[in-house]
Amino acid sequence: MKTKVLMVCLGNICRSPLAEGLLKSKVNLQNVTVDSAGTGNYHVGDTPDPRSIAVAQKKGIDISAQRGRQFTQKDFQEFDFIYVMDNSNYRNVIELASNEEEKKKVSLILDKIFPNEEASVPDPYTGGYHGFENVYHMLDEATDIIAKELELAE
Repeated sequence: MKTKVLMVCLGNICRSPLAEGLLKSKVNLQNVTVDSAGTGNYHVGDTPDPRSIAVAQKKGIDISAQRGRQFTQKDFQEFDFIYVMDNSNYRNVIELASNEEEKKKVSLILDKIFPNEEASVPDPYTGGYHGFENVYHMLDEATDIIAKELELAE
C-alpha cells in the first residue's frame, strides 16, 4: 500500500508545489504518492508561481505541470501525512478535522528541522526571487528528512 503525503500552503502556487516537487524527486514514487493543496481557493487550476517553477527548474525539478487545488475535509481520508507551511495553514487545516486521528496527521513541515519551535516557511509571494531560493533551501532540508523517514517505514 502506498504512503500518501500532502503538502499544504495558502494558495498552492509557491511553497507547497516546491515541497511536492522536492519530495517527489527524493522518494520511490511506486511506494509514495505526493500531492499539494492550498487552504484558500485563490489559485485553483493555476500553475505554480513562475518563480517557484524557475527555482525548481534550476535544481533540475519540473513542477510546471502541477495545478492548484484547495484542501478539503476529504484529504484527511486520502492522505497519511499532511505537512503545512505555517501556523495559519495549520489552524485552517485543523479546523476541518473531525477527530483526533485526523489532527495527528497534520504537522508543520519545519518541525522536521526545528522540532517544537513552530517555525514557519515564509510566504515568498510578495518578495523577489531570493525569497523563493530561501524557501527552496528550507524545504529541501525538510524533505530530505521526510524522504528518509518514509524510506525507513517501507
